[in-house]
Amino acid sequence: MPNREMQEDMTSLTHLDDKGAARMVDVGGKPETGRSATATGRIRMSAEALNAIRDGSGPKGDVLAAARIAGIMAAKRTGDLIPLCHPLALDAVTVDFTFEDDAVRANARASLTGRTGVEMEALTAVSLALLTIYDMGKAIEKGMVIEEIRLLEKTGGKSGDWRAE
Repeated sequence: MPNREMQEDMTSLTHLDDKGAARMVDVGGKPETGRSATATGRIRMSAEALNAIRDGSGPKGDVLAAARIAGIMAAKRTGDLIPLCHPLALDAVTVDFTFEDDAVRANARASLTGRTGVEMEALTAVSLALLTIYDMGKAIEKGMVIEEIRLLEKTGGKSGDWRAE
């Protein structure tokens, strides 16, 4: 059993009860409000891999089309992938890509009208989109680096709006 100090720290964590056991947060009494979240991340790679993805000339075809679909599907399945996330009826998910000098950047936005936020859905969409780029580009380069996955902003809910600095 956790000591008293650990118990006090754990009560401030929403996914732990007063004994430190994992729990799903009860959102039943919260009002439904419009909520959105935007996340970003990038996958750094060689010029050869970047050009193949940009031109669609890699051995697995249109990498970004597959990565976009993977990101959207992942957002829809976040509640199945992350143990204590609520399954959500998303209103919209978008996944977009931009080319940087040495990377592809993914941005994902998820939105809904509901009782809990969609930060995890946006982050999951970005993560799986980048993993799909890796999977489809690994024949060209195995040393690609997925990095800088983070939340850019969220809107709605009890805690209000938030934007990364």
